[in-house]
Amino acid sequence: MALTDAKIRALKAKSKAYKVSDFGGLYLFVTSKGSKLWRLKYRHNGKEGKLSYGPYPEISLKDARDLRDEAKALLKKGHNPAQIKQQTKDEELSVSEHIFNKVADQFVDKLTKEGRSPATLKKLHWLLEDARQDFGHMPITEITAPIILKSLRKRESFGHYETANRMKSRIGGVFRYAVASGITDTDPTYALKDALIRPTVTHRAAITDEKTLAELLQHIKNYTGQRETAIALQLLMQFACRPGEIRNAKWEEFDIVNREWTPPKERMKMRRHHSVPLPDNIIALLGELRALTGWGTLLFPSQMSSKKPISENTLNQALKRMGFGPHEVTPHGFRSTFSTFANESGLWNPDAIEVYCARKDTNSVRGIYNRSLYWDERVKLADWWANLLMELQSV
Repeated sequence: MALTDAKIRALKAKSKAYKVSDFGGLYLFVTSKGSKLWRLKYRHNGKEGKLSYGPYPEISLKDARDLRDEAKALLKKGHNPAQIKQQTKDEELSVSEHIFNKVADQFVDKLTKEGRSPATLKKLHWLLEDARQDFGHMPITEITAPIILKSLRKRESFGHYETANRMKSRIGGVFRYAVASGITDTDPTYALKDALIRPTVTHRAAITDEKTLAELLQHIKNYTGQRETAIALQLLMQFACRPGEIRNAKWEEFDIVNREWTPPKERMKMRRHHSVPLPDNIIALLGELRALTGWGTLLFPSQMSSKKPISENTLNQALKRMGFGPHEVTPHGFRSTFSTFANESGLWNPDAIEVYCARKDTNSVRGIYNRSLYWDERVKLADWWANLLMELQSV
């Protein structure tokens, strides 16, 4: 006899579990604790199968009968309803596992294992923050170019054009990782190539004439602030490196005997091995600096914490105190100063100059970095640059 809601509510727990049939293979399994669970028994290709639909009353009598009818319809078409149910469950699980946020987490984890610097990873987290908030809950296969553009437009509305373009690039990195992993087929950020406002390129201010460079060098030499700050600027000018590379320099990286500085590749922007020649005057400067900060790990520890380096703002403020504002020169602009003077001298191989600056070049040969590449010429180049700086400093 078919079940009714009244009959179901009247069912009580017994010492052992028991079954109460409806019809068409549908029945209630009543546990010894009184739970009432819907089940369906069926046969497919001569073999008995079973489906579970959940508890009553969460699954009503009508819902259970509708589910039974759907299973019967599948059986008529030759399908096994249990297999179809599992396939649907797997697809739903796949969707939940492949939402943007989870794929982004996998992408960040990959970069972390590759040894990307904490600063790079921190910036990546920041650039993905809006995307995570706006569509991070969505399956990555359902995220379209207009959805991404809507998120990026918010940054554009504040005039943050460069940030919006960088965000697009990082979002694209997540999608390219997903494509490579077989999670999705396309990267919708490709369709946004010309959709964003392009930021105006502004080059970092740099000194490119002897008279102004001589003036700057004399101000650095006579700087009345922290001596360590002046030495940091002198080393930065000599090495033509990125400010972060010298600010984070450690004493253990300097080999005075072999006259070279070898920062770890993890700290280099291009993540490649790079060595820097040490001329006589730089070795003397390092000797002076060791008397000031040699007790610690860092060449230039912060006054707030010996475990943290000085900030780039320390160098900017020192230049400003000397009368050189950011429109005239920046610490990063020291690289352009070196490159300009070295190239205009006509004395050096342009490739050797590029390697001295640890720049990445699209040329496959120039893209190789190791200690021996142009090393002898770079040693001579370092001596030439050191002598020129000392000469201008004394003008």
